[in-house]
Amino acid sequence: MRNWRKYCILLGVLPAMLFWGCAGKNAVQNPEAETQKEENAASEKEENAASEAVAFEGQDLEGNTVSQEICTQSKLTMINVWATYCNPCLNEMPELGELVQEYDTSDFQLIGIVSDVVEGQDEDALAYAADLVEETGADYPHLLLNESLYSGLLAEVSAVPTTFFLNEKGEVLDVVVGAMDKSHWKEKIDGLLENL
Repeated sequence: MRNWRKYCILLGVLPAMLFWGCAGKNAVQNPEAETQKEENAASEKEENAASEAVAFEGQDLEGNTVSQEICTQSKLTMINVWATYCNPCLNEMPELGELVQEYDTSDFQLIGIVSDVVEGQDEDALAYAADLVEETGADYPHLLLNESLYSGLLAEVSAVPTTFFLNEKGEVLDVVVGAMDKSHWKEKIDGLLENL
């Protein structure tokens, strides 16, 4: 009973936190504008994250089970955390859908996590998220929020969109907070692939 109560509180608090933390396109495009404190925190987070692989399991919008094992299918996996209310998230999704088509799946894959739609909950919210995916042309798997995703990957996410880059072992290589346009994402992806 205690775990169930903790889970309900968790699922109620996370979407509220993310609602107030919607980050726009300019959030990461000018790295010089970021404060030294943010850079140090991100660097420390990356160093800690790279030392261990993430573990998660969840369902996609079609009800298929997806786990961290999906990372073994590509050299680089991009996990984009978004929300149905987040305009910067929705604005970048068409270009993310285009990016998926430009890479061989053995090199690069993209997964979305719908941070404000909870697995096994509201069918209307699920249908709304599916409609947004279709409208934006974001033709890649999208996972629904659950406790496993939260504890395995999202515990420190405070804004959407937040994007993680993982290697084949499921280790986090980089984290980007905020939306970017296609050319900036392509530059980031190509740079990470070069180093793998």
